[in-house]
Amino acid sequence: MPADIEKHTLLWPSSPRVEYTDVPPQVEQSFQSEFPGVAIVVARSEQVLEAHLPDCEILVAMKVQPEQFARCRKLRWIHSPMAGVTSLLFPELVASGVILTNASTVHAVPVAEHTLALLLALARRLPDCFRYQAERRWGQDDSWQPGRVPFELQGKTLGLVGLGTIGRELIARVRPFGMRVLATRRDPSQGGEIADRVYAPHELGPVLAEADFLVLAAPDTPETRHLIGRSELARMKPTAYLVNVARGTLVDTEALLEALRAGQIAGAALDVTDPEPLPPEHPLWKLPNVLITPHLGGASTLFWQRESVLLRENLRRYLAGQPLQNLVDKSKGY
Repeated sequence: MPADIEKHTLLWPSSPRVEYTDVPPQVEQSFQSEFPGVAIVVARSEQVLEAHLPDCEILVAMKVQPEQFARCRKLRWIHSPMAGVTSLLFPELVASGVILTNASTVHAVPVAEHTLALLLALARRLPDCFRYQAERRWGQDDSWQPGRVPFELQGKTLGLVGLGTIGRELIARVRPFGMRVLATRRDPSQGGEIADRVYAPHELGPVLAEADFLVLAAPDTPETRHLIGRSELARMKPTAYLVNVARGTLVDTEALLEALRAGQIAGAALDVTDPEPLPPEHPLWKLPNVLITPHLGGASTLFWQRESVLLRENLRRYLAGQPLQNLVDKSKGY
């Protein structure tokens, strides 16, 4: 650390109105006691946040406005408690020397488990069962009709777009179910030890053609925007399902609607949408072959435990001048 900085200041916006962004008192106290050389400022009001922006050296935040960033005279590191950092990648920050880290490892396990739950729900036709229950109707006969019979994950092919921390955790969970895995990643020379085959992003064709479930777990970048559109959906099997646990912008929503209505694919499970939140009048809500969860993939009772472990370790590394974990390449967006 530069010698001219005598007192480090970590500014941590916290909103009591939104429980999962409200820093628990025990977490705040543990940081205060463990890092006496750091002023830990938990900002529970806009006034406190604005007052400390000019002198903060470390900022823990999901979003920063460009005008706020311009006021940060001493800022050297931003940590996002979320995996996605799109809202932070405005030109001024990208061009600056401020380092950026994220919480991709914090959310990997719950997102992988949520994805597995969606796969099982689709395979075992649980949305149909939920409708039967809401109607107080024993739907056994309906469930044996062609196209509505539950099936097994065993022997099915998982097409995985994105082989990062979430993708690796998901593979570990689907392997015991006997699933085959085809994946794409920027560097296809890595990941072959856990996937049956790894392709480069421009080689998506075989994954689309063979997947029984196409799972999107890639970051939101200009290159991945509308990665799945009309031509990609047309290459999928009519019995295949699209599962998006990444960001809604990876999918062309209008193209997906057309494919679902036409029966071009069997269905979709969406934890993220574009737009998000999904408006009440949006036609996706009404399609019987769509399962929607309200961006809950990363939700977990262990969030603060994992988040504090990561931030505490990175703060130790920062103060010691060591490389940080989960460093984001601002030029790539992840």
